[in-house]
Amino acid sequence: MAAAKAVERAYRTPRSLILVASPGERQSSLLVGKAREFVRALGLRARGDAASVVLPNGSEIVGLPGTEATTRGYSAVSLLIFDEASRVLDEQYKALLPTLAVSDGDLWLLSTPYGKRGFFYEAWEHGGPEWERVTVAATECNRISKGFLETARRDMGSAWFAQEYLCSFVDNEGSVFGRDVVERALDDAVEPLVI
Repeated sequence: MAAAKAVERAYRTPRSLILVASPGERQSSLLVGKAREFVRALGLRARGDAASVVLPNGSEIVGLPGTEATTRGYSAVSLLIFDEASRVLDEQYKALLPTLAVSDGDLWLLSTPYGKRGFFYEAWEHGGPEWERVTVAATECNRISKGFLETARRDMGSAWFAQEYLCSFVDNEGSVFGRDVVERALDDAVEPLVI
């Protein structure tokens, strides 16, 4: 869906820039490769390399490497897609957000959960009404057999399975206290004791 959306934006909006960010350059290139297939299906002659597709109307879809230091420099981005957003470092997310400022572009975060941490979790749980949230658990996908899911549940354990296949944010492994317990213990009305 993200690749289709990237191509739709690039095709309908001439000279638009679509960025795809993920934990690694290879993963970003995989999404760009799917976009390239859609462009070919439209009968368009595109240019580019493994990490980019340039349409005849001047629009470009670019897959970025997975570090904050190597993703800076873009501006006026029409669509910014984070693939496997839960595993993208907060620093990269914060470095790329300003690319949407001038264009007032769109932001898509795609991912399975990865604990109760990071910008993806914060946007999902505390992002407010401006975020549209969509979940599709593996149990709702007809392409995945029940037998496969039962084997995965047995092999992965219930917490990891819930996170990977059921779209559940679970506490980080090794946490002494669950995040929910800690958040309930906090009270903004209490003034800090300064000695």
